[in-house]
Amino acid sequence: MKPQLRALIGQGIEALRANGTLPADTLPPDFVVERPKTREHGDFATNAAMLLAKAARTNPRALAQALVEALPASTDVARVEIAGPGFINFHLAPTAYQREAASVLKQGHDYGRSLSGDGHSVGVEYVSANPTGPLHVGHGRAAAIGDSLARLLDANGWNVKREFYYNDAGVQIENLARSVQARALGQSPDSEGWPQEGYRGDYILDVAKAYLAGETVNLEGHLVTGAKDPQDLDAIRHFAVAYLRNEQNHDLAAFGVDFDIYFLESSLYRDGKVEEAVNKLIASGHTYEEGGALWLKSSDFGDDKDRVMRKSDGTYTYFVPDVAYHLTKWQRGYERAITELGADHHGSLARVRAGLQAMDLGIPKGWPEYVLHQMVTVMRGGEEVKLSKRAGSYLTLRDLIDEVGRDATRWFLIARKPDSQLTFDIDLARQQSNDNPVFYVQYAHARVCSLLRQAQEKGLSHDLAKGSAQLGLLGDDTSLWLMIEISRYPEVVEAAGEALEPHQIAQYLRELAHAFHTWYHGTPVLVDDAAERDAKLALAQAARQVLANGLEILGVGAPEKM
Repeated sequence: MKPQLRALIGQGIEALRANGTLPADTLPPDFVVERPKTREHGDFATNAAMLLAKAARTNPRALAQALVEALPASTDVARVEIAGPGFINFHLAPTAYQREAASVLKQGHDYGRSLSGDGHSVGVEYVSANPTGPLHVGHGRAAAIGDSLARLLDANGWNVKREFYYNDAGVQIENLARSVQARALGQSPDSEGWPQEGYRGDYILDVAKAYLAGETVNLEGHLVTGAKDPQDLDAIRHFAVAYLRNEQNHDLAAFGVDFDIYFLESSLYRDGKVEEAVNKLIASGHTYEEGGALWLKSSDFGDDKDRVMRKSDGTYTYFVPDVAYHLTKWQRGYERAITELGADHHGSLARVRAGLQAMDLGIPKGWPEYVLHQMVTVMRGGEEVKLSKRAGSYLTLRDLIDEVGRDATRWFLIARKPDSQLTFDIDLARQQSNDNPVFYVQYAHARVCSLLRQAQEKGLSHDLAKGSAQLGLLGDDTSLWLMIEISRYPEVVEAAGEALEPHQIAQYLRELAHAFHTWYHGTPVLVDDAAERDAKLALAQAARQVLANGLEILGVGAPEKM
């Protein structure tokens, strides 16, 4: 209804300009049409009169009265009120919500999707874990948020590319290779010669055994075979990275997450992209040399101080390849670039943006955009769960999936705002009760499917097309409440997409499920009267469709039986 109401208000403003209440050159203000916190204040409210009062040289309430009188008649609007300092509240007729519920059945999977992105390109990077071990729960939160963001942007009409950036170069990879080599030579983490910063999880032994056995890893179509030689550190490094990348891919597949592009940090050096980025910065005049090092004047672009790019020994600091990587995104045509990261990466954001700005290539100031997530604390039986037998020092994503299932894992990792701390309660996630939010929402979907099966088993004919045209038969408050909740879905998808907050979808689905369960318990659905039965089944099917559409954005299943 928001576009229709905006159109009505626009026509009212035009009428006020025509009759002289507003000066002829008054431009329509950027007014909002929003849902009040309580329905007692109407279904929608606008601040248009408050923004126009100064131009009309009158007080906002007086202008609100004039604007209300100038609004065209609409069968969708039951009444209009003026509230507070000049808000205009709209109370809609039930027919508006009945028509919206009927449109759900017509649009099906497309209901709630918009074209606001207009096909523009956006790259969403997430997870981007170092290939040094199994994915941990923090990576799982990144995967759930990032994948849902990509789905959400797709639902808003963006051309989305999903991207995983592998940090397959640097000190951590060297530590990985030496750890696998030590295992291949028969050492254990307790041995005197174990690498000081080595990885201690049992998975290192698995990699070493596979390497010594000459196993072949099929990594995205590329075959990597163990050389069996425990002295060949380069071969070990190559095999270990391929082995663990493949393991991470399996973990992500089990989580329902995939990518369009896998980008290797090592390729930035191999293809000269790091040198290219550094040369562009030097050519732009935003660097200087001091103490044998090359510095970026990052303080000129919002950073708190200048940063060393190239150390006196000729090696680059860690943010330089990050700048080079994001430069490739710009060169690949991403109009927007969104990176989902753990909050511990916060310090690097300003310098990456500063590096991109300093190239003078026309890259927008806020590019790339960042979504940061906080840590996850996993609880079982009231106690924190920290360790995994396989990984040694942390709980893996696969551990969590094996324990509570993919759907519950995804839901719980998405359900709160990314920048908030998250407590994952394993006991709650395993419950089949209304206290478990994912069960509560999925059960609402399954209940509608059960209703349709029951109707068929009892030989009760039903026609959803007729039912959608007869929703006016459902005049009770709980039916109207359910229709109102259904109608909110497109607005939530748009708002969540604009804010890059997929948890808004999870919150909405709980509210819709609550409205459905309340309606279901408050009224018999499979009644004898065919017209009433059709209308109720049509409303139930509209709720089911919206639940399915929302769950798909979260990557959570919509079961037909539970």
